[in-house]
Amino acid sequence: MTASPDICVIVPTIREYECMRAYFENAREHGFDLDRLHVVLVTEDFCETDAMRAMLDEEGVSGEVFDGARREAWYEAKGIAEYDHVVPAASHAETSFGLLYLWANDFEYGFFIDDDTLPHDDADFFGRHLRNLAYEGEIETVSSDENWVNVLYQNHDDHGLYPRGYPYSAMDETVATDATEISDVVASQGLWTNVPDLDAVRILMDGDLQGQARTRTTADDYDGDFVAARGNYLTVCSMNLAFRREVVPAFYQLPMDDNRWEVGRFDDIWSGVFLKRACDVLGKRIYNGGPLCEHNKAARSTFDDLTNEVPGLELNEHLWAVVDDVGADRDTYAGVFEAMATALATGDFEAYNNGAFFNYVGEYMLDWLATLDELEPLQTPRVPADD
Repeated sequence: MTASPDICVIVPTIREYECMRAYFENAREHGFDLDRLHVVLVTEDFCETDAMRAMLDEEGVSGEVFDGARREAWYEAKGIAEYDHVVPAASHAETSFGLLYLWANDFEYGFFIDDDTLPHDDADFFGRHLRNLAYEGEIETVSSDENWVNVLYQNHDDHGLYPRGYPYSAMDETVATDATEISDVVASQGLWTNVPDLDAVRILMDGDLQGQARTRTTADDYDGDFVAARGNYLTVCSMNLAFRREVVPAFYQLPMDDNRWEVGRFDDIWSGVFLKRACDVLGKRIYNGGPLCEHNKAARSTFDDLTNEVPGLELNEHLWAVVDDVGADRDTYAGVFEAMATALATGDFEAYNNGAFFNYVGEYMLDWLATLDELEPLQTPRVPADD
């Protein structure tokens, strides 16, 4: 038996928290020790927090429920109330609160699980992710002439899909694969069946007005695990993801939705760009493939998602190029992240629609490092961004 939980499971949820029962049952079926888990449900003041706590108690799983009021109290108790702005209100990017909680409590691993997913019965969900993080050996490595890897490349000739966040300018790429030896895996991205994770523009071309893609994915669309080659970026979706504690300084889920430009929907995508750059500099790897989850996206207005995405669509085409040659002389996650943050905070992006949002993001990234340093000192003391 594990003496205390070493895995923090972070679940942003409003109403579908009961999905976690399926993950707990999957753990029992595959002999995974539930005592290793501490579940953090990140929710809102208007939600059923008592029922969420009751669900965890009934399942016998350690955990806490943090609505807005409890988050504010936690910031006060930890002495970081001045940095409460780094976690945006009423946004999927509230997953960053879970990262702060993980950092303050010394968990070795983190998991992100979205509440519209379910595990596949035939896969040991938690165990497989941890084996991925421990993996050393040969694996397929993927690259393209656009320096971007489509995580749905394996059956692309049949379905033609590109995931949310994949730059439009990098489409129609030429894909190359090879075998390589890897170690030092720091993140494990599980992919998804049923409803693919597409942006609203692509859903309008292959779907309906309720956010549902017509083309669906199955396990047959995935043909083995892989990594993106050095110097190649990929979309990192936080619906099914495990990671090591060490990446937290470079894995801030960006301040979306709650900003004057109304940019949304790129929190996990841009955090993945930053993490991949840090991994390339530091010689680390992001593992992709299994365990798959079933994505059961609830119906919602495609045009609402489009409204949230459009202010950042042009920026998404350029973000990776801004950070692609930054931080090469740094030797820590915090150091690489600081270099990227500074490039964004001080850059001139007037040529882009909503270019000043990059400056805003860079300032918040610097505040993220300052917040972590207050909770537990980083290797290099951080200085908060100027107001």
